[in-house]
Order: sequence, then C-alpha cells, then structure tokens
Amino acid sequence: MPYHSTPLDLAFHALSDPTRRAVVSRLAEGEVPVSVLAAPFDMALPSFVQHLRVLEDCGLIISEKRGRSRWCRLERGRFDEAVNWMEAERRRAAEQLDRLEVYLDKREESDDGKTF
Repeated sequence: MPYHSTPLDLAFHALSDPTRRAVVSRLAEGEVPVSVLAAPFDMALPSFVQHLRVLEDCGLIISEKRGRSRWCRLERGRFDEAVNWMEAERRRAAEQLDRLEVYLDKREESDDGKTF
C-alpha cells in the first residue's frame, strides 16, 4: 500500500503518547524554547527531552540551538503525510459505505414485491 511507510508509522507512534500530543498542541501556537515546553510537565528535563527526541526523530518537530537555548517548532510536512493518509482511508471507508447503502436499497426494493 502506498501510504504505509516507516516515517508515517513512527509519526503515529510518537503521537500515541499524551505528553507528546500536548507538546505538538503547544507548538501549533508557535515555536518556543524547550524550557517553556517542559514547564507544564511534572517530569525531569532529561525525561522530557526524550519525548522531544521521539518527535524529532520521526520528523514531527525540528529543534535548533539559539544562543544558550534550544528552540522547537513543528515540521508541517510530516503532518501533511499523516493527513493525506487519513483522508485517503476516510474516502475509502465512505466509498464502501456508499456501496453498502446501494446494495441494501436494491435488496429492499426487491423484497418489497414479495409476499409471505
């Protein structure tokens, strides 16, 4: 299948964790330093940085050193890939449901003329 790729699998794995989803939600507002991202979470900075590493390794975020701080921002490309995959799956499911509806309508029409 064309949409099954290791980067996409890694992205969905990364987003399976609530901490990483919260980080992504915060970064949707704009880029920020790691210290700002880490502040709301009750965990040691090295543990938090591991979450960032997972997000960065799969291509969902980019980080860069600026002076004494490390800043993070979203990488839109990987999100576009995930959205494209989900949209293709949604269309496929909708088409299957449409075919089922047509089939059921035809059965209902053919059953209307029968007497028991």
